[in-house]
Amino acid sequence: MNTNADFSQRVVVHSQQQPWVASPMPGVDRRPLDRVGDEVARATTIVRYAPGSEFSPHVHTGGEEFIVLEGVFQDQHGDFPAGSYVRNPPQSSHKPGSDEGCIIFVKLWQFNPDDRQHINIPARVDSTLVSNEFMPPAIGNVCKELYRDEFEVVSVYELAPNSVLELGAAKGLEALVLDGEFHESSDTLEKHSWLRLPIGSSLHGRAGKKGARMWIKTEHLPFVDEQIVRVKNT
Repeated sequence: MNTNADFSQRVVVHSQQQPWVASPMPGVDRRPLDRVGDEVARATTIVRYAPGSEFSPHVHTGGEEFIVLEGVFQDQHGDFPAGSYVRNPPQSSHKPGSDEGCIIFVKLWQFNPDDRQHINIPARVDSTLVSNEFMPPAIGNVCKELYRDEFEVVSVYELAPNSVLELGAAKGLEALVLDGEFHESSDTLEKHSWLRLPIGSSLHGRAGKKGARMWIKTEHLPFVDEQIVRVKNT
């Protein structure tokens, strides 16, 4: 199954307007953003766990990266409240679920295959980021870098009301609006809207009147073809 699989194109998905699609596990539903593959896939997805739902134990052969959007995500390593950012590297395993229910934004099979670093950034890592409650800065923009290597850079941006954000996207860019609104090109991206810009692009946009908080990844799209090959060879 392919969804938004042409990575040379700009893509916007207003995920809040998309229907939930049942996964093979009862109580776990998905909103696909991009996907190449069947049940094993290079995928970017918003996933909803109903209260008391869980997945069976499994290995993430290609790695798993996620940020908790709502509720509390859980596995054998602990509880991850809204705002938590987690990277489970290739060959890691867990048994995910949620007692109270949760929604996460998750990316699968998008790691350097040699990466073995576990990352867990709690919901509040300093006085401003990445808390569950959004308080935009009075002026300007604040950036908190979550992860960086030679393959990708991941950050959370907090944007003051009506402030402008300009970023280079020579190697592609993805953005998920966590709170507020962001205006880019002719689109208004609201909470949980997702944007992907192709290689050779640039981002020029403006926060809404109440500001915006955004998860942004750059530098990563040149490696998509290699990731897809690894999925197909699994």
